[in-house]
Amino acid sequence: MKVYLASLGCKLNWAEIETFARELVARGHQVVSAPEEADWAIVNTCTVTHIAARKSRRLIRHLRRCNSRLRLAVVGCYAEVSPQEVKDLGADLVLGNLDKEKVVEKLLAFEGGEDVPLPHQGSHPVVRGRTRAFVKIQDGCDNRCTYCIVTIARGPSRSRRPEEVVAEIKERVAEGYQEIVPTGVNIGAYGRDKSSHGRVPLEEGWSLERLVRTILKQTSVPRLRLSSIEPWDLDPGMLALWEDSRLCRHLHLPLQSGSDTVLRRMGRKYSTAQYAALVEEVHRHIPGVGLTTDVIVGFPGETEEEFSQSLRFVQEMAFSRVHVFRYSRRAGTAAARMKDQVPPSVIQERSARMLALARRLARDFHQRFIGQELQVLFENLAGENTWQGLTDNYIRVWVRTERDLHNTIAWVRAFAADEEGLQAILQESV
Repeated sequence: MKVYLASLGCKLNWAEIETFARELVARGHQVVSAPEEADWAIVNTCTVTHIAARKSRRLIRHLRRCNSRLRLAVVGCYAEVSPQEVKDLGADLVLGNLDKEKVVEKLLAFEGGEDVPLPHQGSHPVVRGRTRAFVKIQDGCDNRCTYCIVTIARGPSRSRRPEEVVAEIKERVAEGYQEIVPTGVNIGAYGRDKSSHGRVPLEEGWSLERLVRTILKQTSVPRLRLSSIEPWDLDPGMLALWEDSRLCRHLHLPLQSGSDTVLRRMGRKYSTAQYAALVEEVHRHIPGVGLTTDVIVGFPGETEEEFSQSLRFVQEMAFSRVHVFRYSRRAGTAAARMKDQVPPSVIQERSARMLALARRLARDFHQRFIGQELQVLFENLAGENTWQGLTDNYIRVWVRTERDLHNTIAWVRAFAADEEGLQAILQESV
């Protein structure tokens, strides 16, 4: 059987889709790169915003147009929240988040055939061309941010067993991946599950800090990059982890708003003063850190003054990258029931202003590294003889060379910067 895989949204969705790919290959089936070639497509959907839900619908319709014979297995957050809509779009199999891990098994049962595993041929990346592997360590969230539908779509926080995480990371390193990204909905809550959810519970004392120390101790991973961590989950004592140079100098700390009154309406667990104090500690412990964040504009009731406060605070924090989201009203969330919903035209205007600031901050951060030598993990060609990759502190870098740099970590010297990243030259033979 030939299966096409597609994913929208977060890194966790990509980690899951790669797991599906490996399971299919292990069972003797073929993962194909084009829907026209496939018998089935598995689509891992997103619904974090109304735009994400719309993209999920568009992708399903697109796949139907590409191949009228194609059977569709639609899984994930959009399938969890709007299963009837997914069925109405013509999906043959619809699975929410609690059942999505069984998608390959259910797909095969739907077909009514038997799968025969291929002979073992050694470790090899299923997703060709990738240099970073996303490894799922946790799912779900117990927070109650008033705007967020993910808690509804993903369910309560549940941690993956540490020995499974370590074993998978060792497999990905053996396959040649140079960078591992432990990911989840709320990785900072690792080990704090409120119930075992029918599984063998973790022993007491596990936390994200302990898991990271275990990974660094028990694996030879060249680079370990943490995904998003909520500010209240990053204990200052955890910053000592970055004494190990394999841990990338990059932290994504979602801010969401730089106004204290908006933060309270959002149900966030910190003030701007507490956030600023944490950022100060981060910079003290991790020189050159790339500090990225998320900001929502147009939250219900956001006044012009509150938005101005947010702009000023984002500028003060000097983030290296800011992901700007227009508030999206999601049914079932507390924010959707709030009064004083901000008009779309105002949200659009505020988004443009925040994005302009984000571009200036990115350019300022990148310019700090002109003339410096940096290590880059090169990923792919971005043009003729032009390779691109990422520094450990999450700066996109381009170099011109006729050499094949794919999946190579090499030293470069930066000579030019803009809001997108750095232009550089190689500093060592590879």
